[in-house]
Amino acid sequence: MQYPEPIAKLIDSYMKLPGIGNKTATRLAFYTVDMNEDDVKAFSKALVATKNELHYCSICGNLTDEDPCEICRDKTRDQSQILVVEQPKDIMVMEKVQEYHGLYHVLHGVLSPIEGKGPEDLNISSLIKRLQKNHEVKEVIVATNATPEGEATAMYLSKLIKPAGIKVPDWLMAYLWEPTLSMLTK
Repeated sequence: MQYPEPIAKLIDSYMKLPGIGNKTATRLAFYTVDMNEDDVKAFSKALVATKNELHYCSICGNLTDEDPCEICRDKTRDQSQILVVEQPKDIMVMEKVQEYHGLYHVLHGVLSPIEGKGPEDLNISSLIKRLQKNHEVKEVIVATNATPEGEATAMYLSKLIKPAGIKVPDWLMAYLWEPTLSMLTK
């Protein structure tokens, strides 16, 4: 038996989300059908607002509804330190820990020759321009994941940044990053 077209379309839409297969998408679609109309409208409105009202900060690349983002506007943060992360969600994780008080820079991915992602596909050139403009920055911590691509990205950034006299710690962020993430999930 085939599903009615509206349900089939809803299942297909849910399946476009990462990690959502047919079984979960079907369950979500039928859950949505059972929701009251006000909740469905609020959900739909939240999806549209997220897409229309969020953009990337022109300074760090974080998701924001204001430009520059709240973190970049905060003058009480340590302006001498930038933590480079792969995705905006990594900033959210670090902010929950409340142990880091510097600035951030989001790459929006990692170098991946297999996927055809080179330096020009990441938010690297804006980081270099930012460092050239802001002479307060004394240290850049590269917090990419401990994958071959993440480590290659960290090494690439280190080679670009160190000649400018900015400290880039040589230790792998995996030793800091993974315990930080596991701390949050406990």
